Amino acid sequence: MEVIKNRIYKHFKGDYYLVVDIAIHSETKEELVIYRSLYGDGTLYARPIKMFTSKVDKVKYPKVKQEYRFELQDIERKNI
Repeated sequence: MEVIKNRIYKHFKGDYYLVVDIAIHSETKEELVIYRSLYGDGTLYARPIKMFTSKVDKVKYPKVKQEYRFELQDIERKNI
């Protein structure tokens, strides 16, 4: 799954996040997704891209309908 910068993703628990960028860990060279919560104080987070794009654990969360931990949302911009 490709992670697209400047797009909104929905976490399987229901909250929305804006992907700000993809960073490289300085020592391990692991790719990290940098994303900001679109609720509360807009906290900035970093998570390994493999975790960001992983599937939801259906054993632990059997009632979740979303397939992936974070899913790209098709939200259109409104012209004002």
